[in-house]
Amino acid sequence: MNENNIKIFEDKNVRTLWDNNEEKWYISIVDVISILTNSVNPRKYWSVLKTRLKKEGSQLATNCSQLKMKSSDGKFYKTDVADTEQLFRLIQSIPSPKAEPFKLWLAKLGKERLDEMQDPELTIDRALGQYLELGYSQSWINQRLKSIEIRKELTDEWKSRGIKEGLEFATLTNIITKTWSDKTTKEYKILKGLKQENLRDNMTNTELILNMLAEASTKDISQAINPKDFKDSKVVAKQGGEVAKVAKEALESKTGKKVVSSLNAKMILEEQKKLR
Repeated sequence: MNENNIKIFEDKNVRTLWDNNEEKWYISIVDVISILTNSVNPRKYWSVLKTRLKKEGSQLATNCSQLKMKSSDGKFYKTDVADTEQLFRLIQSIPSPKAEPFKLWLAKLGKERLDEMQDPELTIDRALGQYLELGYSQSWINQRLKSIEIRKELTDEWKSRGIKEGLEFATLTNIITKTWSDKTTKEYKILKGLKQENLRDNMTNTELILNMLAEASTKDISQAINPKDFKDSKVVAKQGGEVAKVAKEALESKTGKKVVSSLNAKMILEEQKKLR
């Protein structure tokens, strides 16, 4: 799973994406140029610089990737990005008094991620701070952090069974979600009006709890019956989802209300503000 994040350098936003498969940061080149040059049109600056670098035969200009990142209008667009190694080379092409401070910032960014990989509690602390800044309630944050822990336990179990990250993880997750919620992950996100946003970040407390139950049950069943391959794990994923489905249906029969709702994070936060 990839993570889109906004990092801060001297009060300026830097759009970043952590690639879990490659275990590296990708950073918006335009954001970096804006910081280094204070240009009123960093996109134009990058366009001109990229043309020059291509003429010089620079691999940076030809090998930079494009990833979808959130723009100021709230929508996601393909954006030129570079990893930290490429950015260090890019900085050498831009005369700037901020070059050295930004290099130190990049080095610190890489170290923080390595520290988090060695100590998972640092990841939890980072997530806690981000959710608090966004305005989520403490009770919701507690549930969300617990869901991260449970998800990690499940994915560790899948890895131990030889399940591959990416498509196979996504397929099993989709089975779990479809079974307990009666919606595929895509359908669930459409219901909540989401595009690139994380589905779990937009769940209510009750939705989170049932999703945690489904994933924890899948992990426990997998450990109990030892599935041999991906095909067997798909059966286990459905069984785990069914545990949460039973709980969901029991709750709905008592309350007369549907658990799965169109409420997303923006709506939830607005409701919380009204109650304050």
